[in-house]
Amino acid sequence: MIQPSKLASGSTIGILCPAGAIPMEKVTICAQVLESWGYQVRIGKTVGTQFGHFAASDLDRQNELQSMMDDPEIHAILCARGGYGLSRIVSQLDFTKIKAHPKWVIGFSDITILHAALQKHEIQSIHGPMSAAFGKGDAGLPYIMALKQMLEGAVQPVQAKAHPANRLGHSEGVLVGGNLCLMTHLIGGENQLDTKGKILCIEDVGEYHFNVDRMLIQCKNAGLLDGLAGLVVGGFTDMKDEATEFGEPVIEMILRLTKGANYPICFDFPISHDLNNMPVQLGATYQLAVTENAAVLTKI
Repeated sequence: MIQPSKLASGSTIGILCPAGAIPMEKVTICAQVLESWGYQVRIGKTVGTQFGHFAASDLDRQNELQSMMDDPEIHAILCARGGYGLSRIVSQLDFTKIKAHPKWVIGFSDITILHAALQKHEIQSIHGPMSAAFGKGDAGLPYIMALKQMLEGAVQPVQAKAHPANRLGHSEGVLVGGNLCLMTHLIGGENQLDTKGKILCIEDVGEYHFNVDRMLIQCKNAGLLDGLAGLVVGGFTDMKDEATEFGEPVIEMILRLTKGANYPICFDFPISHDLNNMPVQLGATYQLAVTENAAVLTKI
């Protein structure tokens, strides 16, 4: 896949809201940090506004995203937040110019939809921190500094502590995935993920255990859990019920649905809706090493 060029001092990062709304003050902090790194920042008109559930109307969000994708003077696009809304506009986007002149697109959650579309056009993107992470002070510093390094071309390995449920092993493959709910939503559409021979990462937030089970079963039935190079399980945070109410935690659901598979699996990886959200390059080739001591994801 095409890897966008690294940024340099003076490069311009556009910030926009292609889905849900965010207060301007949260984005102002983010912009100040980016400027302190030597970047120029262009804040879009969809930031700080609201249109029902969304940051702006479908047409306004689509037009601004298309404009930033096409603009040669913008070198990266940081999605200010996720929420919901990209599903309503992604099929109207034209990827011709961004494929000819690739730039980094950064975000997670609902941005999974845009990541999947970019991968269909052979363009790598960054699953990583959005605007809110820049206002977390010292607690958020490791994650936004990892993003800075990635934008500058220095990609560090991402590591998680050993977990008793991990399936040990070593593998290599293109990294795909993101939010489980959005991955499931893409099944049957033009941007359904191709996971065969790839390392799949999944995470989610605010779901009931029965709904996670339902989504994992749908992914299994669609073949998304078969023939993987590896499975990286991030955070399933702020669940709406306890595992005891459903009778099975998320870890056991995943082990049940991947029983018999021979690829490595790691749990509690630092990819999530929580603060613990390290950036990774979707569409890039990684090595996954799951050992008795740790799980490490290393870009090749």
